[in-house]
Formats: sequence, C-alpha cells, structure tokens
Amino acid sequence: MNDNLLIIGGSGFVSGTMARRAVAAGWDVWVVTRGQRTLPAGVHAIVADRKQTGAFAAQISAAMKGAGIERFDLVADCIGYDVDDALQDVAVFRDRARQLVFVSTDFVFDPVHRHFPQGETSAHYLPDGYGGNKRLCEMELLRSACGDMSWTVVRPCHIYGPGSLLGCLPTHGRDKQLLKRLRAGEALRLVGGGHFLQQPILAQDLADLMLGMVHRTDLHQRIFQAAGPDVVESVAYYRIIADIVGVELGVEELPVGEFLAQNPASASFLCHRIYDLGNLQQAALPVPATPLRTGLAQQVAALDAQ
Repeated sequence: MNDNLLIIGGSGFVSGTMARRAVAAGWDVWVVTRGQRTLPAGVHAIVADRKQTGAFAAQISAAMKGAGIERFDLVADCIGYDVDDALQDVAVFRDRARQLVFVSTDFVFDPVHRHFPQGETSAHYLPDGYGGNKRLCEMELLRSACGDMSWTVVRPCHIYGPGSLLGCLPTHGRDKQLLKRLRAGEALRLVGGGHFLQQPILAQDLADLMLGMVHRTDLHQRIFQAAGPDVVESVAYYRIIADIVGVELGVEELPVGEFLAQNPASASFLCHRIYDLGNLQQAALPVPATPLRTGLAQQVAALDAQ
C-alpha cells in the first residue's frame, strides 16, 4: 500500500513541487485547494478554504472517509502564515495524521543577531512581520497537545527552481522581467552590491527532504534549517544566471543604509543567510544536494519555455 500525503496548498510553488515529486515517487496525494488554480496531475483535490475552519475540517473528514483513509501518513502545511493556521493544524490533524511537516522560514531570526553559520536555535527571533508570525506558529506547535501526531518544522532560506520567478535580493527579488533585463544589457540594482552570503535551496530538494520525514516519529518536535549545498554571494547568484543566458552581468550598487531607511521590512534579506545543516545530516535526512548552477539552469529553461 502506498503512503498517503495531504498537502495544504497543492497549487503553489513549493506545494505544487512537492505534489509532483510525491506522485512521481508513488505516493497517493491529496491537496487542499480553493479550486482557483490548476493542480498537478495525479492528485486528489479537496476543495476547501482553510479560513473557514469548521467546513475545512468537515471536508477533510469527508475526503478521508470516501477514500477509506484512517490517518494520513504525512500532512504538509506549505501555507501556514499565522498562529491560527498552526492552531488549526493541531486541532484538525492530531487525530487524522501520523505526521505533520510545517514549512516555516529562515526569516524567524533577527538579522542583527545571526551566527555564521546559523543553527536552529537563537536567543534573538523577530517579534513581528512575516518571520515573527512564522516563529509564533513554531511556538504554538511547541506548546500544543498533539496527541499521537508527530510534527516537524523546516526553515528554508531562499527557495528557487521551476515554478517560481528568479531573483533573491532587492531590488530584483522574484523579478518577472529579470531575464529580459539581463538580455537587454540592463544593469541590476542590487542593495549592497549583492555582497550578502546566502544558501538557496532548490524546491525539489526541499520537497524530497519533507517527503523523507515520513514514518520518522523520532523527528517529533524537531526544527531543521533547510538550505542548499552552495554558499554564495547574492551577486554570484545573478552572475550564474547571466552566464547561463550568455550575457555579462552589470551591477549598480544601492547603499544599504539608505535602502533600509526606506524599506525596513527588507532587513531579513540584507544579511548573511548561511546555515549549519549538521542536524539534517545527523538525522539521516535527505540533505539538499543540487548544485546552485544546476537548479538555476532548470529554472531559466522553465521560464524560457513559458
């Protein structure tokens, strides 16, 4: 019998990548969707809106009953952004799932107080904003009574790959026009000249990491940094893309202080984002291994094919 997976999301970048990887690996895959976007081939759709908690739980239960599923082997929450989402995960799945994987973010850390490389623990977390809300979700899981359900958190850094836009740093983060700009010879305006270290993770590697957590009850209440194998300056990320498309990279440096004064919410981008993956290795999990150039070549090809 195949393992069964429920993905909250399913039509997005990370969730869609995970769904496709799971289907290809022989999983039975269900996805929660509002029915507004095309789903990956081979998945079962559960049309529900997580913001309508009562209906959400009822539709999950109905789908499980119809499929003869007592418990999902793995539930992946790829779109949990605030405390209510974490509370819902516990309430709905503690009796319906064996394991939960919650996708958090490396933005939970205060950018002023990072270590290099940064491990999973810190005395300095962001109190608010996107990263602060993700940390509140983690804390809610830590304090909740989860019954027989095990849970694990992954904290990816910059996620890239087919299905997403290119760009990892202001002012060219997820830039729809990035390839067009490069091919036109336009200089990219990078804060600090792009001299911030980071460790991008290919979405496929992140998906495989999460799938590799199934039947691992020893990972209960564990939090893992999730990053790729290459530590590069952000400007090197753009230089690789330029090289792939056969052009020279031009860069206009934007002063960090001036940019932060006008865009304080961007602080988590403007710091070194490098991570200690020792705990992934010690847990014998699938450590992300795709070279950055390989993954970026796949992403450029996918964008050109559109």
